[in-house]
Amino acid sequence: MKRVILILIISITLTSCQDVVDVDVPTDSPRLVIDALMRVDESEADTEIQVKASISSSFFGTLVPANLERITLSNESGGAPLVLTETASGTGIYQAYASLAFLKSGTLHLSILHDGQSYSAFTEYVPSSPIDRLEQGDGTLFDGTETEIVITFTDAPDRTDFYLFDFDFGEYLVSEDTFYPGQPFKFSYFYDEELKASMEVSVSILGVEKNFYNYMNQLIAQSSGGDQGPFQTPAATVKGNIINVTETNTAAENNYALGYFAVCQSYQRSIIIE
Repeated sequence: MKRVILILIISITLTSCQDVVDVDVPTDSPRLVIDALMRVDESEADTEIQVKASISSSFFGTLVPANLERITLSNESGGAPLVLTETASGTGIYQAYASLAFLKSGTLHLSILHDGQSYSAFTEYVPSSPIDRLEQGDGTLFDGTETEIVITFTDAPDRTDFYLFDFDFGEYLVSEDTFYPGQPFKFSYFYDEELKASMEVSVSILGVEKNFYNYMNQLIAQSSGGDQGPFQTPAATVKGNIINVTETNTAAENNYALGYFAVCQSYQRSIIIE
């Protein structure tokens, strides 16, 4: 399922996968791919944090689960680190439970050991804004078969916000509040296929920091036309914040991991298609 975005008034504030980014495509070197986007629901006392680790040897190649020797999450403010364990052998999915207090305060450090190489990433918790209203519209764009979803939310005042929208089906969109600071904002999102009646669609809004916003902007552009979402296929030359810290030499620098580590407040609402 591809994404189609309303490109009129909202084009100045929303970035979709219609942008074009020229990239160099890797062909052979195996590379660790880390999906460490951690979504936090503040209504829950504890959050199940999950990291997906994979290996890819080419841009269009199939990702295979990675076997990590160790993966931990710690808070630089103190306390014992959390050890993430694989949910089932061979899945490459590692998880643990973290308290809200652990995730919201201080700098968070993700540490990974894989194939004798040490990787490290740092981030801080980023707040979001709740979705005020989610409704189905009756508009279309090109061939009349699109499904319109209308989203309304209110940007938080007195801060600069960057957002990542998850529209289900591996479809994402980024936005910043430059043109609607502290104000209600309403926009339409079009799925290029007519969704079936009674289908449930979930939409999430995540608060993200500027570097992750820029990273996702490039990944979304590169994954244009695909159905798997930007975390499913590693993008060449789009480096995240996961650094190889094994040695301070050129070889280690070139053996970087793809992916990103982010801890984001998330709000979600669902709608039943009519």
